[in-house]
Amino acid sequence: MPLNIPALLVPFQLSIFPRLVIPALVVHDIRQVDFQALRRAGYRGAIFDKDNCLTLPHKDTLIPELQEAWKSCKETFGERNVLIVSNSAGTHLDAGGIQAESVSHHLGVPVLSHKAMKPAYSCITAIRGYFKSLPDPVEDNELIVVGDRVFTDLVLANRMRMQYQRRSSKTRPLPDASNENQESCPVPQGPLSIWTKGVWERESMLMRKMEYGLISLMEGLTVPPKEEFVNVGAFVKPFPVRKDAKPTGLLAFLKFMYKREI
Repeated sequence: MPLNIPALLVPFQLSIFPRLVIPALVVHDIRQVDFQALRRAGYRGAIFDKDNCLTLPHKDTLIPELQEAWKSCKETFGERNVLIVSNSAGTHLDAGGIQAESVSHHLGVPVLSHKAMKPAYSCITAIRGYFKSLPDPVEDNELIVVGDRVFTDLVLANRMRMQYQRRSSKTRPLPDASNENQESCPVPQGPLSIWTKGVWERESMLMRKMEYGLISLMEGLTVPPKEEFVNVGAFVKPFPVRKDAKPTGLLAFLKFMYKREI
């Protein structure tokens, strides 16, 4: 993998925007994401990373355990409103777009074609261009961004959100007090950054540990602003437990002792 200059420059921006790396939501994997709850809250589009989020690294097929959750996501938002943004498939590294075509075929959703790697601002521009080209355009605040890497996926989502907030603060109309139905239409606060911490295949583990430590440090040093996301817990489902899973640790020991007594 070539050097990702946009990601390497992120630490310099942290001195000005320290919460740039902090996710709105943390889950183990997409099975914990309640896509229907997100849709009810006004979110209409989704951006996904590929490697170690939906597929194994350098593979194009969906991880089998995620099939049900992925199907729910596509049915909830619609396949055109779900976009894969990878730093491999669809980039200049993907000669002829062959991998992008393969990923799109296996996952059933489009793959963004972009020249600059995440989290570059030109990549964000390409994402906006795609969602604005849809028959029913999707705005930045109606998006969720799901990925496992801090300096690419989370930073991309938070940069988009910062840009959207700056633009909307200049153009947002004053609330109409006479509109009684104003509260009945949910206004999403996206892009909503969703961090998948589960690792399907060990890759760049030292970098991941550094990213985890950086998030903890930034959370400890900063105070969430008033406009920070609220009630995001409503978008998280319990982690699925395998029916054939065997108890381990203290639970296994207690079960063993109980059987001995019998």
